[in-house]
Amino acid sequence: MDWKSSLQADDCNDLRRAHVKGKAKKARKIAQQRFAQMKKMISQSDPRIKEEKRALPKKKKREDPHEIKVREVPQASTALFFQYNTQLGPPYHILIDTNFVNFSIKYKLDIIQNMMDCLYAKCIAYITDCVVGELEKLGQKYRVALKIIKDPRFERLTCLHKGTYADDCLVQRVMQHKCYIVATCDRDLKRRIRKIPGVPIMYISQHRYTIERMPDAYGAPKT
Repeated sequence: MDWKSSLQADDCNDLRRAHVKGKAKKARKIAQQRFAQMKKMISQSDPRIKEEKRALPKKKKREDPHEIKVREVPQASTALFFQYNTQLGPPYHILIDTNFVNFSIKYKLDIIQNMMDCLYAKCIAYITDCVVGELEKLGQKYRVALKIIKDPRFERLTCLHKGTYADDCLVQRVMQHKCYIVATCDRDLKRRIRKIPGVPIMYISQHRYTIERMPDAYGAPKT
């Protein structure tokens, strides 16, 4: 019976030690967290910091009530009559994005023909250098897309910026010249273009081209 009781006593001692160890570890962790929070809260100009290391307190400038406030407002295009863009009109000038070409090939749609079916007018498709660069970067898998956009029916626009990121380039062009329609299936790009007034967006819906923000598009299906 003695050896059994000694074994039980050893087990109890081990459990007690583990419990104490766990408590100590938990207390240390809480102390570390508190210290970290304190470190965050102390500012550079705190008086507890040594004078040579202390930063000077920032003084807020008093606002002069008589000072004329200058507001910077982006200049609106003269082509816009409220939300209606008067620069849009046949022949329509359409800037094409990389994924629009890829989705057109996927759904076996002729780009120029389907644009004309959508808008019931002559359409001039424009391809920028960065869109060509993006397709070239995609490799051999997209060689059909590259062959299509090198068709003489597509007008080529030269880019002056560095790199091959097309989204920024298309947004910049649309902001400078209000005569363009942007053809894209990219959600992020569509979201960015919707913030610019008077710029219609062409995209693929139900295996055909459709257009938004354009009241004169008689051929576009109602979405």
